[in-house]
Amino acid sequence: MAPRYAPTGEYQVQARDVVYRRDGDRDWLATLYQPQGTGPFPALLDVHGGVWSGGSRASDALIDQSLAASGIVVLAIDFRLAPQHPYPAQVADVHYATRWLKAHARDFNADAATVGGLGASSGGHTVLLSALRPHDSRYAALPLPEAAAVDARLTYVVACWPVIDSYARYLYARRAGIERLANLTEGYFLTEAAMREGNPQELVERGEAQALPSVLIIQGTADANIPLEIPNRFAETYRAAGGHVELELFPDMPHGFANHPGPESERALALMKSFVARQLAATAAAV
Repeated sequence: MAPRYAPTGEYQVQARDVVYRRDGDRDWLATLYQPQGTGPFPALLDVHGGVWSGGSRASDALIDQSLAASGIVVLAIDFRLAPQHPYPAQVADVHYATRWLKAHARDFNADAATVGGLGASSGGHTVLLSALRPHDSRYAALPLPEAAAVDARLTYVVACWPVIDSYARYLYARRAGIERLANLTEGYFLTEAAMREGNPQELVERGEAQALPSVLIIQGTADANIPLEIPNRFAETYRAAGGHVELELFPDMPHGFANHPGPESERALALMKSFVARQLAATAAAV
């Protein structure tokens, strides 16, 4: 049965932690937000931010809980962080988690064909990079023996205040004297060449995207971490490449605003739900 999703749905949500990957003696955890109902439900992978070196699966809890309560199974993951694990380790973890969620969707009363991605800040960079390169052998480096044929394509991506041009944001941080952002970017990518190679903006410009999922960008205009020319340029480039992108600007809102209760957070969540509903409807119509 194909999932039905209405953005105004209201469900009770059960949240619990699951192990999605084992690496030697290390268990990597994810929080599963599971709506309680008949289902099957669409599914969503959440990738938190933290300048590639911080944050946790709880970082986007307000967003995850709200989306799950509307009728989406949400899996919020922990993953390897810099500087211990530089690029592309984090992308490989997200690529693996995408495949794992698809392979185990039925276990969570979800539909594998509907899996989308959500990422905040550096998580927006990571999930979009994985979605643009679902067949990259570096990103697919972690095997999933129980579902070797499952791929990492995503139906859509919701990118919240994303670092969608890692190199331009690095240059901006240097010019603006935001040493923390610049230094942590160096700690993840190690070289400027890697910042440009693993960069959604330049990847699309170079014509190297292997997939162009629909993208919703949520961006505050008072975001000191992301100058507006970055999402504006990406939207223009993505459309020129044939992709569908919606850029929603929130006047006077700072970085990370939708992770805190308030009227603009509610508006952002409503836009996310409406976007997801349209993408799922379009996917169902194309089948």
